[in-house]
Amino acid sequence: MLFDLRGRGRRRTVRVIYLSLAILMGGGLVLFGIGSNTSGGGILDAVVGEGASNSATGTIDKRIKAAAAKAQANPKDPDAWAQLASLRYQRAGIDGIGADDITYTAKGKQKLALATDAWERHLDLDPEKPDVRVAKFMVQAYAKTGIEQPAKAVQAMQIVTAAEDPPSSNLYAQLAQLAYTAKDLRTGDLAADKAVELADDKDKKQLRTALEGLKAQALKPDATTTAPS
Repeated sequence: MLFDLRGRGRRRTVRVIYLSLAILMGGGLVLFGIGSNTSGGGILDAVVGEGASNSATGTIDKRIKAAAAKAQANPKDPDAWAQLASLRYQRAGIDGIGADDITYTAKGKQKLALATDAWERHLDLDPEKPDVRVAKFMVQAYAKTGIEQPAKAVQAMQIVTAAEDPPSSNLYAQLAQLAYTAKDLRTGDLAADKAVELADDKDKKQLRTALEGLKAQALKPDATTTAPS
């Protein structure tokens, strides 16, 4: 894992890094509502947007069934697979999030896995423009709070970042964070450099320091690694 939080000093370091990034990104939590134009992109948006009532659950289940049938009937239609991925992601958010309102339950992760399966079918068809809205969902589906596949979270975030016009310092900073989490230092460094380049002059130094802190944490050995005897 990226952060070993069992040491008091390291917990303090991580808090400082994330506080710095949150301030620089407009006070929002990193990866919740990616960027500035991301309505419908957060974990809780799926719950609020669809509602958690039995009626809403029944409605979205019917939509998922119809979308799955459409995708199976049109297996080379990337839009059909993207729509199915989106609906499955939203379904996971209705009754698949734990008491902390952030982390998915085992049931929720099963539904997320179905969503990512559909998303990967979408990507396998090599669409000219991958669905950016669904890519935002997939960043969170692949995150540590979801099915925890950091390399695929980076891939989805690259789609989101590349589509933003004009380019966003916030998005590149979040891409750097994800890449460092995935131990993809090259992508992390490139994204960090771009984030600093695009940042306001008054924020450049603080952002660089925060991102270097994330990289330093990524380079530390996992706490679960057993030292050789």
